[in-house]
Amino acid sequence: MLLIGLLLLIHVSCNSGNPGCTDPQALNYDPSSMEEDDSCVYEVVTINPEWSIELSDQLRETSGLILWGGDLWTLNDDTDPRLYRLDTLTGEIRESIYLWRVVNRDWEEISQDEDFIYVGDFGNNNGTREDLHILRISKRSLLSGHPSVDSIRFTYSDQTDFSNPGFNQTEFDCEAFVVSSDSIYLFTKQWKSGYTTQYVVPKAPGSYVAKKRASFDTQGQVTGANYLEQERILVLCGYSGLMQPFLYLFYEYDGDDFFSGIQKRVNIALLFHQIEGVASVDGIKYYLSNEHVAEQSYINIPQKLHLVDLGEILSR
Repeated sequence: MLLIGLLLLIHVSCNSGNPGCTDPQALNYDPSSMEEDDSCVYEVVTINPEWSIELSDQLRETSGLILWGGDLWTLNDDTDPRLYRLDTLTGEIRESIYLWRVVNRDWEEISQDEDFIYVGDFGNNNGTREDLHILRISKRSLLSGHPSVDSIRFTYSDQTDFSNPGFNQTEFDCEAFVVSSDSIYLFTKQWKSGYTTQYVVPKAPGSYVAKKRASFDTQGQVTGANYLEQERILVLCGYSGLMQPFLYLFYEYDGDDFFSGIQKRVNIALLFHQIEGVASVDGIKYYLSNEHVAEQSYINIPQKLHLVDLGEILSR
């Protein structure tokens, strides 16, 4: 019996394999590994947009994108309480809808589910805001011309200090969120560390404490998000030094732990473009928008809409 037990132990040990990266496309692929441990690292790819077009001057601060009803919808991030419907081919404004009795303090993102559009009024460059909230707008009421708006208010579970650390020095700014079948997931714009942190709140009106989930080093500022729940693909957009725009792709993750699976960074060959919005319906082709950037007299980048194809990258 002792001999049989020893033989079984040897057999199991020889066939269990060491945990490691099992994806041959990864830079750190380990052919001896039999068990994936989510450690795979991939080459950073740079791509060019399929096309780029300039947007109307009414959208100089475009700060988010969704695709709904065959059109793109966007918003501005300062004072303008309107939603704009755009043609997906020309970027022309087809309609603007004024949200009565609503204030735009710092709208930074737009998302949706089957019944509602959600607008994130949570821009927080100094980390001092205590009125962070997400507007929820009934799609049916929006189409009727009489928008019905309610609010989801929140605070961060780990923020206890609301004093001003200096402009663009806070770790509690936010410009990106997505909506699932039962929750809202926030992704912070952490100015000092270059990380993003995932928080979760319910998607029903009320006041909540946003629960901290996990952090990820994007090596840049996260400004927008797109989530395809059925396809299980999350894409974050943002920019790093010299406003180098990037996309971070997350897929094959566990549950709603978006940072637990495959992570791929894609740089967009558009230097000095402050990408703020990202939207897709198929998980392959993505629309991106950037707001107007003017620095001194030598940089003047107009607001634009772009289309990129990630099919080849996702299939690797």
